Amino acid sequence: MPADESRPEPADDAPTGESAALPAESPATKAAESPAAEAAESPAVKAAESPATEAGDQSRFGSPGPEFNRRHPFLVGLFGGLGLLTAYGALTGLRNAASVLVLIFVALFIAIGLNPAVSKLRSWGLARGWSVLIVTLVVMLLLCGGVVALIPPLVSQTAALIENIPTYIQGLQRNETIADLLQRYDIVNKVQSALDAGTVANTVSSALGGVVGGAKLVFGTIFSTLTVLVLTIYFMAAFDRMKSGAYALVPASRRERVQLLTDEILTKVGAYMVGAISIAVVAGLSTWVFGMIVGLAYPFALAVVVAVFDLIPQIGATLGAVVVSLVGLASSVTTALICVGFFIVYQQVENYLIYPNVMRRSVKVSDVAAVVAALLGAALFGVIGALVAIPMVAAIQLIGREVIIPSQQRR
Repeated sequence: MPADESRPEPADDAPTGESAALPAESPATKAAESPAAEAAESPAVKAAESPATEAGDQSRFGSPGPEFNRRHPFLVGLFGGLGLLTAYGALTGLRNAASVLVLIFVALFIAIGLNPAVSKLRSWGLARGWSVLIVTLVVMLLLCGGVVALIPPLVSQTAALIENIPTYIQGLQRNETIADLLQRYDIVNKVQSALDAGTVANTVSSALGGVVGGAKLVFGTIFSTLTVLVLTIYFMAAFDRMKSGAYALVPASRRERVQLLTDEILTKVGAYMVGAISIAVVAGLSTWVFGMIVGLAYPFALAVVVAVFDLIPQIGATLGAVVVSLVGLASSVTTALICVGFFIVYQQVENYLIYPNVMRRSVKVSDVAAVVAALLGAALFGVIGALVAIPMVAAIQLIGREVIIPSQQRR
C-alpha cells in the first residue's frame, strides 16, 4: 500500500497555520474567566470607577437631565434686562457725578498745562515739592491780583453809576425819539401801575429768592475754585507717578511707542497753555492802551481784569468787556458805547486772527483747524469744550499722522 494512502486526511474543521498553535479553550478556563469579567461589569465596579457625584445621582436622586438651554427666551430676557439696568445705573451715576467729574477734568488739564513749568524748575535742581509750591504761589498771586484789581474800579464806578442815573434819565427824556416811545407805549403809567402792594410783595419775594440764589452761586463758585486749586496741586505733585501707573497698564510690546506719543500730546497741552497766556497778555495790553486813549479810570486795573478773564474760554473776553463798559458808562454813555464797539472789533480780531496764529505757532495746529475746533468745542461742550478743543485737535492730528496713516499704508 502506498505511503500517501496510509496517512489519515485532516479534518475540514481542524486548525491550520497559526491557529493550530493556539490551545483550545477548555470549559475550565472559561469558567475561571467568566466570574472576573462579570465582576468587572458589575454595578459596584462601575460605581467605584465613576465620580462620586455621578454615582450618588444615579443611586439616590436619579440620572441628571439634559443641560438647560442657554438660549431660552427667559434667560435672554433676564440677562438683557440686567444689562439695561446696569447701563441705566452707570448713566445715572455719571450724571449725578458730572459736576465733580468736570472739576477733576479741569484740575487735571491745568496740572498738565503747568507741568512744563514744574519740569523747568526741576531742571534747575529744585525738588518736585518746591517746584510745585513755587508754581502754585505764582498762579495764586496772579488770581489774587486780578481779583484785587477788579474790586476797586467795580465798587467806585458802580457807585458813580448809581449817582448819575437821574442825570441819564433826564437826558433820555429830553431826547425826542425816546419821549415819543414813552408816550406811545405808555411806559410811565405801566411802571407806576406795577408798583402796587401785591406787585411789591412779589418783587420782594423774588428779590429774596434772587439773593439766596446769588449767595449759592457765589459760595458754589468759591468752593469749585478751591476744589480745582487743591486737585491741581495734588495732580502736579503726583504727576510722574500717575504717568508711570498709566503706562504700566499698556502691553510691554507697545509701551515705548505709547509713552512717546503721550508725552508729545502732553507737551502740546503745555504749549497750548503758554499760547493762551500770551493771548491774555495781548488782550490786557490792548485794553490798557485803549483805556489810556479814551481816558478810563483805572486803566491798568482794567487791563489786568481783562487779561485774567481772557484766560476763560468762550465767556472770558465777554466778561472783561462788560466790566470795562460799565466803567465807561459811569463816565458817560458815549464812552460806554465806544468801549462796546472796541471790544466787539477786538474780539473778532482775537478770534479769527490772533488766536489761530498763536495756536499755529505754539501747538502746531492750522488756522482753520483752530477756529473750527474752538467753535465746535464751545457749541458741543461749552466752556470745557472750548478749553480742550485745540489740544484735542493736536492729539488727533498726531495720532493720525503717526498711527492711522502708516497703518493704512501697510495694507
